[in-house]
Amino acid sequence: MTREAFQARTLAGDAAMADLDRFLGCLTEGNAVMNLVGPDTLLDFWNRHAWDSAQLLHERPGALTWADLGAGAGLPGVVLAILLKGRPGAHVWLVESLAKRCRFLASIVDELGLPATVVHGRAEDQRLKVEVVTARAVAPLEKLLSYAQPYIAAGGQGLFLKGQRAADELREARKSWQIDAELLPSASDPRGRLVLVRRLRRVR
Repeated sequence: MTREAFQARTLAGDAAMADLDRFLGCLTEGNAVMNLVGPDTLLDFWNRHAWDSAQLLHERPGALTWADLGAGAGLPGVVLAILLKGRPGAHVWLVESLAKRCRFLASIVDELGLPATVVHGRAEDQRLKVEVVTARAVAPLEKLLSYAQPYIAAGGQGLFLKGQRAADELREARKSWQIDAELLPSASDPRGRLVLVRRLRRVR
């Protein structure tokens, strides 16, 4: 996907596209000194990272408050914050346990003036009330659900970016969790899936 195709598909304004260009620059620089994303994936930034993240808003276009668990490189959280910028009530919490990645995220939030807050700590220890909790490349679903459970218990929904093993991960997670969930197709990768979790409870 090209930059132009991304803008056409998302209807992102010129200001948002400029912010995404700057984010790509920060991501490229940051990746040179810490392991944020696979270096080769930056060559396909607009599909592999930007559109992969932005598709979440297509699934939940009315959601204004989000939490990105294990936010690390800012994917999908920073992309969501850029696209939500200027919408009243919009806010993204970027939850990350590693201090150096928190500093990276904070520098981007400050530079771009994003409606986002960086939270340094363990995801499962936070008590944030959001409409949607998300994550990408953090942990297998069974473990990820333990991180996301407080957010879903507080009324949010889970919408997680997963790869081609999503169905296997969901089947495995059902051994430990009672889940109201479904798999949705990924718009960025035909092999990928989005896991939508409406409710969950630990199996006793």
